[in-house]
Amino acid sequence: METKKNYALPIFMMILLFGMISFVTNLAAPMGVVLKNLPGVTEGMGLLGNMANFIAYAVMGIPGGILLQRIGYKKTALLAIAIGFVGIFIQYLSGHAGQSSAFIVYLLGAFVAGFSMTLLNTVVNPMLNTLGGGGNKGNQLIQIGGSFNSVMATFTPAFVGVLIGEAAKAQITDIFPVMYMALGVFALIFVVLWLVKIPEPQSQWSSEKIGTLMSGAIKFRHFILGAVGIFVYVGVEVGTPGILLFWLSDTIAVNGAAIAGSVAGTYWFLMLIGRLCGASVGGKVSSKTMLTVGSLVAAVLVLAAIFAPVTSQVSMPVWFGGFSFGFAQVPINAMFLVLVGLCTSIMWGGIFNLAVEGLGKYIAVASGLFMVMVCGGGILPWIQEMVAKSIGYQLSYWVMFAGFAYLLFYAVIGSKNVNKDIKVD
Repeated sequence: METKKNYALPIFMMILLFGMISFVTNLAAPMGVVLKNLPGVTEGMGLLGNMANFIAYAVMGIPGGILLQRIGYKKTALLAIAIGFVGIFIQYLSGHAGQSSAFIVYLLGAFVAGFSMTLLNTVVNPMLNTLGGGGNKGNQLIQIGGSFNSVMATFTPAFVGVLIGEAAKAQITDIFPVMYMALGVFALIFVVLWLVKIPEPQSQWSSEKIGTLMSGAIKFRHFILGAVGIFVYVGVEVGTPGILLFWLSDTIAVNGAAIAGSVAGTYWFLMLIGRLCGASVGGKVSSKTMLTVGSLVAAVLVLAAIFAPVTSQVSMPVWFGGFSFGFAQVPINAMFLVLVGLCTSIMWGGIFNLAVEGLGKYIAVASGLFMVMVCGGGILPWIQEMVAKSIGYQLSYWVMFAGFAYLLFYAVIGSKNVNKDIKVD
């Protein structure tokens, strides 16, 4: 009788890496806030660190899938951790570089760290799905990983903000404690992961040609539609609160920026709540059901935001700066859009789980192709912004509605595997 293996430690490591993805990604923005104060660095250039992360996904997604196929989950994860360590260290060096070169060093570090985040995403999603045995349990583990990712997304900007203090006077050296923490965690995970054993389900197929595996993966209709779903999902996840931030900043006369930031931040907090709920029920509720309900409710909320009159106001809790908290009157449209965070919170794991179901030996390269599609987080919000310039912020949310409508189609129809005749072992 075959004994059931205990994968508690590697599962814990993968969840921890899920959090590090968010930790490192959210470190780029506050560093840009500090470095934009350097001579010759504009306000817009302060956002280039985040852009470097998205570019890295587009560049490294497919090579990441190839690495996963060729050297396996463990070695790919170890390589990703090592690259992440180097990326953070390069950003650390920007604090010791001269004013003329500090920003370039920072961008290089952000780009290298982006490579690491791409590889980690390529590993942790299929690894957690595999460790959970696929199906509902696999989706549940991805939801748990996503919850910890949200925890770090909430913690990192707040902690860095405390260290920075007044942005105009801040120095990169103020952020060094966070960098030391990141370097230490990467080093610890590297050592632990080196010592533990994790399953390598694709090892028996590592000799197959990558071109053959890729051509095999794209024969599955539900995978192709799922890859498009990831592109759309990351776009609506980022675009919904992102455009709201600009909308409120332009329409609220007093403390507009502070109120807009707090309201948009509530969206991400609700994503954390949603992921915790998704993790608690993920073992009992199917990915299809979760994605169907989430996309349907999100579409309804966006429609409400489009048609509700902006003259209708509601009170929402906001942070005015320092230790000043309170309630502010905002258009009811903002409340509807913030609530969308509860819906988007459970979508990533559901889409991934449905898209790779039944792919067998093609999962590794499929994961790499998925990472390329993360670039939707930079493209779809840009499209909405262009639409907003023509017809206004409120009506621009038809772009987000179209995205959620597609995700509903994928959950109900597109996720069905109609290519079961293809050999996957």
